[in-house]
Amino acid sequence: MASEETQLSELSVADQLDNEIANLRSQVESLKRELKLQTATLLTSESTRQVLQANSTRENDSSRLQELSARADEQSAHKQQCLYRACASVTTFKVRDPDPNAVDDGKVLGLRFEIMSKSRFLRPYYVMLNRPYSNYQHLRVHRHTIPQCIPLSGLAARHLPPPTAKDDYDATKRQDLSKFARTLRRELVRYHNRTAVIGDLRSAAGLESKKGKAKELKDPIVDISAADAQAKQIRVEWSDGRTGRLVMSDDGDIVKMVVQGENGQDRESVKQLIGESVRIEDVTKRLEST
Repeated sequence: MASEETQLSELSVADQLDNEIANLRSQVESLKRELKLQTATLLTSESTRQVLQANSTRENDSSRLQELSARADEQSAHKQQCLYRACASVTTFKVRDPDPNAVDDGKVLGLRFEIMSKSRFLRPYYVMLNRPYSNYQHLRVHRHTIPQCIPLSGLAARHLPPPTAKDDYDATKRQDLSKFARTLRRELVRYHNRTAVIGDLRSAAGLESKKGKAKELKDPIVDISAADAQAKQIRVEWSDGRTGRLVMSDDGDIVKMVVQGENGQDRESVKQLIGESVRIEDVTKRLEST
């Protein structure tokens, strides 16, 4: 018995050391990010640029000044690029299809969509359009990098309809490329906002850290994840076997939630989790406060 207790105490000490090391490493990474941010802010400030320009004629520490000036120029260029990406979230460009058999002599119009999530720019999404219809200027989606959960085909059918046949009595519908781009970007932003809020729920429930709140509760939540490709439904699982399904709208409003326990629907668990919450962000705040 004594040897078993000694082994358990040694394991607990080892776990404590592992947790302390993990916390220290997390603090170091956080301090590095903060240092990088503060350095970039100082280098791009007008006062710093004036000091660098005033001292550029001195021979002493000229190499150091040149290095700082180069870093300041790089940061200014990066800042300007981020400003363009934030203000011009949808841009167009022209490319040529290398396929010798491509329609319309290989002319392709590209749309670039910039999306930001959690204060970071994501990899841009692209939609390539061409004109495959003879005697018409109508556009058609040729290639794209849009996620499959986004209803791109439906948006294209609504805003970029193909020309009608000659024997069709209905007039040819006009295409609206601008509305197509705006609607598609709105769908992309909504999708990434929904996935981000699911990540916030996981963090609030203590599922993103080694030692979180989930281990301190009597019946903790053991998993929160998206239940469908569009991230409109959230699956919640508890350690005692209860499972829940939370449905939200395109913009993050709570539509409905159901929890199943051993004896059927568990309305008390629904009340404990969401309470009077209207949006998913309210549920996140409730989890953080528990």
